[in-house]
Amino acid sequence: MKTFFIEARYKGKVEVPDKLVAMLPNKVVLFTTVQFLDSIENAKKKIEKKKKKVLLLKTEHTKHAGQLLGCNIKEFKENFDTFLYIGDGLFHSKALMLKNNKPVFVFNPFSKKYFKLEEKDVDDMKNKQKVAMLSFMSNKEIGVLISTKPGQYKIKKAYELEKKFPNKNFYFLLFNTLNYSELENFPFIECFVNTACPRISYDEAEKIRKPIINIDDLS
Repeated sequence: MKTFFIEARYKGKVEVPDKLVAMLPNKVVLFTTVQFLDSIENAKKKIEKKKKKVLLLKTEHTKHAGQLLGCNIKEFKENFDTFLYIGDGLFHSKALMLKNNKPVFVFNPFSKKYFKLEEKDVDDMKNKQKVAMLSFMSNKEIGVLISTKPGQYKIKKAYELEKKFPNKNFYFLLFNTLNYSELENFPFIECFVNTACPRISYDEAEKIRKPIINIDDLS
């Protein structure tokens, strides 16, 4: 069965405030969601008029440079000073802070408000992952969550865990849509490794009731 992804673009005007541009350091990585991609070039030009460098990076699973998904939790190694995220809500912008020690500025095109994301906004998410890592290292019975969804299917990477950690017992749980209550059928599992969407380990950890770590954190 073929799947068609239809992009929905925002038709309103998006204008990055002058005061926000003045707050930005010299090298900016600019991101937005697919809804606001039509406005990203104008935002880039406005910032560059102030003699600042703007990078539009291409992330995993995206079609366009400058497009950000909530699952794009990764370290960006390019030479830059800050992120500017254009969009509403904090779901996407928090993803930028989880693996990068860089400030994140957020501009909401609807409310016209802007602010700098604080480290405390993601402290709880980071602390949960630290606890989960300690649990993985100290426990032996490990459940591995494997999604069959396109873009999330990482069964080869999951099986590599057996070679990397030969002293642990791995139980591979395959699913399309994760039913968290079904995980309670495996009470002997002490910790989970997530190979699907990385946001599961951050946003859904309380539903799982056992420590859960992303597989990329074990590489």
